[in-house]
Amino acid sequence: MPWSDQGGGGQGPWGGGGSGGGRGNSPWGRPGGGPNPKDIEDMLRRGQQRFRGMIPGGFGGPKLIVLGIAVLLGVWAVNGFYRVQPNQQGIELVFGRFTGVPTEPGLHWNWPSPIGNVYLPNVTLENRIEIGFRSSGDGSARSSSSRDVPEESQMITGDENLIDIDFVVFWRIADAAKYLFTLRDPDQTVKVASEAVMRDIIGGTRIQDALTDRRGPIESEAQIQLQRLVDEYGAGIEIRQVQLLEVDPPSQVIDAFNEVTRAKQDLERMKNEAEAYRNDVVPRARGEAAQIVEEADAYRQEVVNRAQGDGNRFDSVYQAYTQSKDVTTQRIYLETLEEVMRNVNKVIIDDSASGGGVVPYLPLPEIQKRLNRPATGAARTTQQGGN
Repeated sequence: MPWSDQGGGGQGPWGGGGSGGGRGNSPWGRPGGGPNPKDIEDMLRRGQQRFRGMIPGGFGGPKLIVLGIAVLLGVWAVNGFYRVQPNQQGIELVFGRFTGVPTEPGLHWNWPSPIGNVYLPNVTLENRIEIGFRSSGDGSARSSSSRDVPEESQMITGDENLIDIDFVVFWRIADAAKYLFTLRDPDQTVKVASEAVMRDIIGGTRIQDALTDRRGPIESEAQIQLQRLVDEYGAGIEIRQVQLLEVDPPSQVIDAFNEVTRAKQDLERMKNEAEAYRNDVVPRARGEAAQIVEEADAYRQEVVNRAQGDGNRFDSVYQAYTQSKDVTTQRIYLETLEEVMRNVNKVIIDDSASGGGVVPYLPLPEIQKRLNRPATGAARTTQQGGN
């Protein structure tokens, strides 16, 4: 070693003998045979002198105390730095009082404890409260392993029927300061308020409406009323959604309710079929009625026109008759004969000179046969009627 002489008789750095001779002192000046009190006192004295030389004013002076206090204050002040994450808001307290302005994401400083304190609530997390059941998973749908809570789920409807409702409420922190300091237990407050609002709404709803087509309006109304209630409390909470998971009658009577529901569905189906039949028959009947009316109107117009024509013709004949009675009478006579003789059998005998060699012949047998045929038919009819 540098402090040992080659012969082993030198001393170490603390004034002891070297180790080359077999009886030298240890590196701490402690001889092999035991400690030397004088060497220890000298060592402590020299160390104290060196430390006093480093700090002017001597050991334990005012400057050293100030330095120690400054170091302690620095360490304490460093503990006041904190970081706000993007999903958080910082709520700073000084002597237990909120400073009034939430801190945004980033690095901030506040008085460390015991003067100050900082809360960092998550303001983006969507919390979920289950009412009427307790599930084992995190999904929004109720699983088969869920546990029913009858004292929460069973409610009375407006028509005094018992109904079992399971629903969830989704909410988040809207005002971190109000959420932390207004209510003692905000989560429990939201749960109790949600149950109270749902009972109030179901108490004014008929059971059949709650089971069928009123689920959507019930959810919307519950969200509005619950938000109004937590705002009155000053809870600093935003209600995001109220979702009905199960709305059923009690298990003891669910079969009867299902039968009623099926009967109502059958009734609705029959009403739809009847409406479709009516929509098919009524337009067709109206079309036929309109056609009949149009035909009757056409017939009326035809008869009126014909009557007017006959009247006009009669007037013209009368005017001609008043002007020339003989000619008009002869013409009317001939027209009447023409009309009458058109549909009967005729025998014409010409008495002129050219027909003098013609012998008149009347077919009396044929005429008699024709006359007897109607009489025979009438007799047969009379005889059959008598039988």
